[in-house]
Amino acid sequence: MAQDGTDLIPEPGAADHVRGSLDAPVVLTEYGDFECPYCGEAFEVIERVLATYGDRVALVFREFPLSMHPHAMAAAEAAEAAGHAGKFWEMHDALYRHQRALAPHDLRGYAEAIGVDGAAVETAIRTNAYRARIERDVASGNDSGIEGTPALFVNGFAYDDEITVEALGDVIDRALAAHDVKR
Repeated sequence: MAQDGTDLIPEPGAADHVRGSLDAPVVLTEYGDFECPYCGEAFEVIERVLATYGDRVALVFREFPLSMHPHAMAAAEAAEAAGHAGKFWEMHDALYRHQRALAPHDLRGYAEAIGVDGAAVETAIRTNAYRARIERDVASGNDSGIEGTPALFVNGFAYDDEITVEALGDVIDRALAAHDVKR
């Protein structure tokens, strides 16, 4: 538990991948693995939640590739390489939409489809170019007490309920009410 009373260590900041604004009344932080089927299900739920709440909810994504998934680290490297080219979220979405096809040639194809140099992505994967960035996210997940993926935090507090639109929406509604923001 962090000293400020939140569960998330560290708090979201400029080094994170953020969809929306960290000034939003609700910041949802996800630790995810692109090969994890449960993360794939959560991706669909989170997409619906973001569409429902608009700019009142921001999403922070942190890498947490699990060793049991043979393509997870390469997918995380590909996402980070795309992020270096300003296309993290496009790659994030492509990886979740195609998470059963994460071989190196697939990752190159997704990169090229979103306008990122596929050879640069292959090089990043081969050389572990973003491994330190990924390991920083994993360390923060470990410090935050997560045990698997997906792991969600709402305004810094661990979310332990089902990952459904309804259940997550209830928690977001309560957080918005606490900030005096209407749904």
